Amino acid sequence: MASEAIRSLMDHLVGGRLRIPAFQRGFVWDAERVAFFMDSVYKGYPFGNLLLWRTRQELTHERDLGPYQLPAGDPEYPIDYVLDGQQRLTSLFGVFQNSLQAREPDERFNVYFDRQAEDSLQSSQFFALPLDQPVDSARYFPLRVLFDVVAYRQATEPLEGDDLLLIDEMQTRFKEVQVPTQTFETDDRGRVAIVFERVNRLGVELDTLQLLSAWTWSDDFFLQEKFEDLGEDLEPFGFKLVGEDTNLLLRCCSAIIQGEAAPAALMQLDGDEVRERFDEISNGILGAIDFLRTNLHVGSMANLPFGTLIVPLAVFFSAKGNSSVVCTSAQRKALLKWFWRSSFSRRYSSDVIRKLELDIQAMLQLKGDVDDSLIDIDAPVWRSFFTGSMFNTSSVNTKTFVLLLTQAQPRSFVSGAPISLQRVLKDYNRNEFHHLYPRRYLKDLGYETSDINGLANFVFMARADNNKLGGEAPSMYRRHLPGDGQAAILRHALCPASLFSDDYDLFLEARGETLTRAAKALVADGELDVALSSYIADDWDPDDIPF
Repeated sequence: MASEAIRSLMDHLVGGRLRIPAFQRGFVWDAERVAFFMDSVYKGYPFGNLLLWRTRQELTHERDLGPYQLPAGDPEYPIDYVLDGQQRLTSLFGVFQNSLQAREPDERFNVYFDRQAEDSLQSSQFFALPLDQPVDSARYFPLRVLFDVVAYRQATEPLEGDDLLLIDEMQTRFKEVQVPTQTFETDDRGRVAIVFERVNRLGVELDTLQLLSAWTWSDDFFLQEKFEDLGEDLEPFGFKLVGEDTNLLLRCCSAIIQGEAAPAALMQLDGDEVRERFDEISNGILGAIDFLRTNLHVGSMANLPFGTLIVPLAVFFSAKGNSSVVCTSAQRKALLKWFWRSSFSRRYSSDVIRKLELDIQAMLQLKGDVDDSLIDIDAPVWRSFFTGSMFNTSSVNTKTFVLLLTQAQPRSFVSGAPISLQRVLKDYNRNEFHHLYPRRYLKDLGYETSDINGLANFVFMARADNNKLGGEAPSMYRRHLPGDGQAAILRHALCPASLFSDDYDLFLEARGETLTRAAKALVADGELDVALSSYIADDWDPDDIPF
């Protein structure tokens, strides 16, 4: 790995050879963090490397370096764009440089060395001081003069003895610092796309839409605005977040226009073509969401096991102008089986790009005919899926479990009335789900939290219903259920009658088997039998428990 001195990096920035691409977020560090970073550099603590992309293709759009507008570079030389390390680089430049005038004063860079601060391994010896207050020069020494020979001589002129030695030593440390850099050089958009995606996986906040805009698209391309408008259209249905997920939407664009959603394909998107065919893209996304809402009771993005499921569906439902794709019965069944097999097999938890490519091509085949390749997904379902997975509304298994429960059209445990799934799932949260065997009851019996919070012990239940039933044994809270509706309530909850046995182990075995049977039906047929009775795995008679 190479390295650069601070002085060298500053020269590259002022010379226009080191730039900030528009797809980087802006400078966000506060004054305290900048000063603390200076302390780390001074003390020789590791502070990470700069990741640079070297190219001869100047981007259409670039970002300023904090409050500084960088000058243009020499077109004869390549440009290094900063992919990772912008906050650190901006801090170093803002604190030490004297060449460029900031758009407005920024006290985050007004950093001083406190000569009276204890030389501590933990505490900082550097502080950012307010611009509008006088500075005690007998105590604080400005860092902005360290790389300016004339200014440094003037600032140190009053010092002598140990004070001068301390400042000279401080200057030497900063001058000798080597900032590690890692540079990859290419003008190949495919390579950049792959590196860009992998940097994003490492947690560096880069914006794919901004990358495309900065590289290839003109100033009059308003795709971001169109995405926002699409989000507004979807807000009443609980899907506004789709319009805010630019990476998902760009994959939909690429999948519909180019038949693939790999990073390299994204880089080949042409702004004019996306604009001209945006009706296809919009119709595809709207059709996908309508299918999910109508056929699977998906009330919001939060309900989906994988947001990526929208991409292949958008390909199937894409249509020009005001037209729309109407599913045949066979196509609908194929889409449903694909959804359930993808969800139960956790299809998009790994190797996402390859699986997307397969599913996109299969969707294109399905639009013309029913093609078995779409549902050629191995998705075995075991009882441990329900008895061994913990309930967590953000996990893939829980989201799949919740959507399974919706297919049985659950009812209130207190009133017996059907639950409004669109309302509940639109405002998806933990309060709409509660334990069948109350947590307090099981804790008193000595069960561990992991045993209590498995998926098999949960059901759709509003907080008010849960409060009504209380923390009693099921055989006791049974009296709050409508007498003539208990069988229907249990059936629509995919819940065996042994719920009222007060034998938790017996119940878990039967509920786990019931849910497994229902899941296998969805994987095999795409839908549950409306009677539901065939899924209930129980030979226990609830009338054995007297009131």
